[in-house]
Amino acid sequence: MTNKDLANLIFPDIKQDISYYDEIYKPRELKEGQKVTRFAPSPTGFIHLGGFFQAIIDYMLAKNSDGIFYLRNEDTDQQREVQNASQLIIDTLRYYDIMPSEYEENGKIIGNYGPYVQSERKEIYHTFIKYLIEIGRAYPCFCTKEDLEQKRKQQEERKFRTGYYGIWSHCRKLSLEEQIERIKNGEEYVIRFKSLGNFERKFKYDDLVKGRLELPENDEDFVIMKSDNKLPTYHFAHVIDDYLMKTTHVVRGEEWLSSLPKHLELFKAFNFKAPKYVHTPLLVKKEGNSVRKISKRKDPEATMTYYKDKGYPKKAVIEALMTIINSNYEQWHTANPEKNFTDFQYSPKKMSSSGAFFDLEKLDNISRNVISKMKAEEVYQELYTWTKEYDLEFKELLEKYKEYSTQVFNIEREQKKPRKDYVNYSDIKNQVWYMYDELFEKENKKYDFQKITDKEEIKKICTIYMDKYFNENDDKDTWFNKIKELCDALGYASNMKEYKENPDRFKGNVADVSTVLRVVITTRSMTPDLYEIMKLLGKERIEKRISLFES
Repeated sequence: MTNKDLANLIFPDIKQDISYYDEIYKPRELKEGQKVTRFAPSPTGFIHLGGFFQAIIDYMLAKNSDGIFYLRNEDTDQQREVQNASQLIIDTLRYYDIMPSEYEENGKIIGNYGPYVQSERKEIYHTFIKYLIEIGRAYPCFCTKEDLEQKRKQQEERKFRTGYYGIWSHCRKLSLEEQIERIKNGEEYVIRFKSLGNFERKFKYDDLVKGRLELPENDEDFVIMKSDNKLPTYHFAHVIDDYLMKTTHVVRGEEWLSSLPKHLELFKAFNFKAPKYVHTPLLVKKEGNSVRKISKRKDPEATMTYYKDKGYPKKAVIEALMTIINSNYEQWHTANPEKNFTDFQYSPKKMSSSGAFFDLEKLDNISRNVISKMKAEEVYQELYTWTKEYDLEFKELLEKYKEYSTQVFNIEREQKKPRKDYVNYSDIKNQVWYMYDELFEKENKKYDFQKITDKEEIKKICTIYMDKYFNENDDKDTWFNKIKELCDALGYASNMKEYKENPDRFKGNVADVSTVLRVVITTRSMTPDLYEIMKLLGKERIEKRISLFES
């Protein structure tokens, strides 16, 4: 009996050897410095913020070098796979305009190195696993879950490392005859990689983020093929795929760093050149005085759908992540405000080697800045697109009053320091609802009067102003001078300096009178420019609002 007999028994239908795939997956025609990166998520329901964080880095590495960014769906853990999750992944990348140049969608393969879905590459993996069995670097393991649990308990009791290695790798010691016999008897088995490493020995490795590392060699005979569906584990599949797809740089979370010795030993077993690894820091957040990893169970912001649902501009989300991807990005962006983030030269060396803080408050500030710099027409279009999915009532109003809505969004926009009222698109309705009669009239109004609260005095101010002073054709200076004239007529200070010098001489001041008009018209004491609001509403609508207050 030989290893080849064992390999043929396990994979009787695999006739080709691994050189067959070298003919199919030719080396890419790359120029000096061009990088090939991949985003390789598991389709388990949604894209995690940390995964998208890595996707941006993949995209940047490829974009900066005029290289190739591709998408690979790693769906070998089919118990966790969620229906339509693969489409959600592509839709998210497309939504944020970081589409890969190679991918698979609806059964159509875009690119020459597919399939780009791991479950469709089963025969490829079997060919390479068969090769490992033939050269004595892989073997079937018949240990049951109960056997493995017993080993783990024994290891813990005796203060050993847990795992399947050395004296604990029972099936490694089985003879070929026994392995073949047990397979023929129908016993269930997995395939394990036969490690030649020594955990007591260490080797040096240069990670592009962490720098020079000293890691223990792998000595664990880890599983490379599962028993139920005969699909490979992540450890094995990604090594084969990255080799065949000619990946030059692998971006993944630092939680995979402890697995790096396994993966490097696999590359070495095949005599493949390993890609360079970029182990990114975990995304963390502050919670009180402590710091913890962003969790999909605890934090709604952990999933990328959160940002679309809230209506954050795509640019704001990417900008927020770029500020933690590289420490010098904010400085660069300040110096180059008109440039796209893809013009920035990403460097793994300028990433935090520990936790990367993601702060929603910072995202809100970035988002305010992004929206404030948009033209009113762009705000209208982006908001309208968002409302089509999330707020049909507001969508109908935007459709009905397109030009008017655009003017509303333009209040205090085209100036040196535009207002920054809007955090995201879901926030805009709450900021401007009073500009729409349909919303104003049905609102359970709470008037935020400040110093002047007497209803009769408020009515008097409004009535005299509308009867004697309001003219919707006035320019802003004329409008404000008339507010002052109203103040003088009613015993309020029209000059703030005089009021501060002798406040007891007056009933109040021009700011108090303006606030009365503002609140009656909008219910709010703090709004954008009152002149522009009144000019847009017009006399008839203002008078109607005064009558609503008085009723």
